[in-house]
Order: sequence, then C-alpha cells, then structure tokens
Amino acid sequence: MAAAVDGNDFVPLDGGCTCGAVRYRMTAAPLFVHCCHCRWCQRETGSSFALNALIEPAHMQLLQGTVDVVLTPSASGRGQKYVRCPHCRVALWSHYAGAGDAVCFVRVGTLDTPDRLPPDLHIFTMSKQPWVVLPPETPAVAEYYEREAYWPAASLARWHTLREARASES
Repeated sequence: MAAAVDGNDFVPLDGGCTCGAVRYRMTAAPLFVHCCHCRWCQRETGSSFALNALIEPAHMQLLQGTVDVVLTPSASGRGQKYVRCPHCRVALWSHYAGAGDAVCFVRVGTLDTPDRLPPDLHIFTMSKQPWVVLPPETPAVAEYYEREAYWPAASLARWHTLREARASES
C-alpha cells in the first residue's frame, strides 16, 4: 500500500478539477499506486508519466458537480474511459479496459494532498524520459507487472473480492 497511507489509519482524501466544479472523495486507502512511464500516458497527460491510485468505485464519492465520461483510444486497442470535469475538462480518473468499471484509476495530481500517495511501483520504465530519476527505494519494472508480486496482501484480497463480484454479475 502507498507508503504515506496505511489502510488502518486512512483519512479520506478529497480532490477535484481545476475550476472547482467537480469535487470527489476517496473513502478508503487505494489498492495500489503506480507511476506509468509509457509513451501513451506521456501523450495523454502531456507530461512524463501518469500517477494513478487504483481504488474500487464503492470507495469513491462524487461530492459536487457532474462528470463527463469520454471514451478515448488506448494502446491496447480496447479504449479507455476518462472521467472529466464538463467545464475545465480535467481528467479526474479513468477506467482501463482490463479492469473495466471495477477499478478507478484516480489521477493523484487531482487530489488536494497528492503528496500523501507516492508511487508503490514505477511501470513501463523502458520508455521513461531519460532525465527522470527514479528513487532507488521504490520498485521499478521495464513493462507491466504481476499484481501478486507487488501488491500487499490486503489489496490482493480486495481485488479478488472485486473479481468474484464481477464474475457473479456476468
């Protein structure tokens, strides 16, 4: 789990868009936080990486405003749903095709206190910008990763519960 946030002493985290029309709250610690350095994330964010806190939708509350869901192309070819403010268009979180709507990938930079969620893992480092220096104490992998190798046991248990619920809905 994210180094600065422990599930046992988690305090809800609030966030929102740039114009203030949309506000949200994370009511539980994220499953995991990863920093993606793939070229696709670089293009979509206009930055060197995307910092995502993965969390179940049941632990996300929309406090204010409404959101637009925008389907965009993705490297997988299956698309990605971005949840954006309808006014300033800031991406607040997304849903990747692999996890579907079962997991929100919250853009950590939209939190009021983004420093509370440093990355647990850097991914797709094979395409990171050469001037980005990764901290030696944070694991990093060249491409994607196996959850079981990096996620804490409590997060894996939550993930398996999600998968079971999703399978029973099908």
